[in-house]
Amino acid sequence: MSLLVIAYLGGVLTILSPCILPVLPFVFARAGQPFVKSTLPMLAGMAMTFALVATLAAVGGSWAVHANEYGRYLALALLAVFGVTLVSPQLAAVLARPVVALANKLLNSAGGPRSTPTAASSLILGIATGLLWAPCAGPILGLVLTGAALQGANVQTTLLFIAYSAGAATSLAVAVLIGGRIFAAMKQTLGAGEWLRRGLGIAVIGGVVVIGLGADTGYLARLPSFNTGKFEQALLDAVHSNKPQVATMPADKVVLATEVRQNYRSDLPVEGQFPSLDGAVEWLNSPPLTTEQLRGKVVLVDFWTFSCINCIHTVPHVRAWYEKYKDQGLVVIGVHAPEYAFEKKIDNVKKAISDFKIGYPVAIDNNFKIWQAFDNSYWPAHYFIDAKGQIRYHHFGEGDYEESEKVIQDLLAEAKSEQAENHPAAPALRNNG
Repeated sequence: MSLLVIAYLGGVLTILSPCILPVLPFVFARAGQPFVKSTLPMLAGMAMTFALVATLAAVGGSWAVHANEYGRYLALALLAVFGVTLVSPQLAAVLARPVVALANKLLNSAGGPRSTPTAASSLILGIATGLLWAPCAGPILGLVLTGAALQGANVQTTLLFIAYSAGAATSLAVAVLIGGRIFAAMKQTLGAGEWLRRGLGIAVIGGVVVIGLGADTGYLARLPSFNTGKFEQALLDAVHSNKPQVATMPADKVVLATEVRQNYRSDLPVEGQFPSLDGAVEWLNSPPLTTEQLRGKVVLVDFWTFSCINCIHTVPHVRAWYEKYKDQGLVVIGVHAPEYAFEKKIDNVKKAISDFKIGYPVAIDNNFKIWQAFDNSYWPAHYFIDAKGQIRYHHFGEGDYEESEKVIQDLLAEAKSEQAENHPAAPALRNNG
């Protein structure tokens, strides 16, 4: 029961996340309409559809990926028709009379003063919106998604998804109620009802275009966002006392990677051994790598997925570390673990790798084998491994980039020191000294 409450509260916090922005035009297009007949069915449809889609993603299989993909196409087409009817019912009728006539009968959403929305039409719009909604995976949703991916579809994970989406629907309902009052006041004082309707239609069409082109994550990644991760982690800590502790390192102990100090050892603790990299369904930018091949190298393992806004924020930093330190012995491995079904499609991952200009190896972890080996629960998550194959540091989420780079420098310096000590000429040099 406590996890259901936490999942619900995590959903409530999504209103503060940039990932809610792409679906806001679809939701606010119902602002000012009767709440029970319009807003409530739409949000219920959105919540239930997201829970179903997330559950199907846990089932796995190509059919689930295709179902999610085709469902998104259908949702985009339906919402595009909805947007056109808001902008101009007459134009919509001319362009596609049979389709729009059916859509108007089904949606009953032309937006004129005589149209009255029905619960069924609002529910259908909510279902379409739910097919397109991909919320940011903070600690709470990450925990639920991880459980679903590892345990498969079951009643518990479905209930958690429903609780999370119900929380998001609650905060959206409050926002729509407030927005509806604002719209009503504008109509009365400015007589702007027709222009408001058209403006909402343009916003809906714009949302369809942006999502259809896959440009929504790129735009959102450029926006400053309010990070709810600390609030979510606090909620989880209230129930679970085993919060992962991130190792810390005094800044004055850092040795630059270019320095070679005899008998240098980093103060970073050993957190565990480098787990197996077996289980990836495919490797991109590299043949399959093993922990044995990587012995002697400093390794950064980055768990990410291409639609995760937090991951998109961290990728440029990871890419910069790779370019800066790859010639000094750093190996970066991106482990792509999908949040949603459409992220399991390898062609989509390849496009993202090209768009993000990622040149380091990427393991496609669709079955979460590497994820399980690391006992990971976060997007993004960075694990820093020394030349002996030991995990020495980890960081979850965004931020602390300077500290992470210091860890890289420290481990590279330690590796250089060990290489110098093990060099055949090292004993002779020490004796001559």
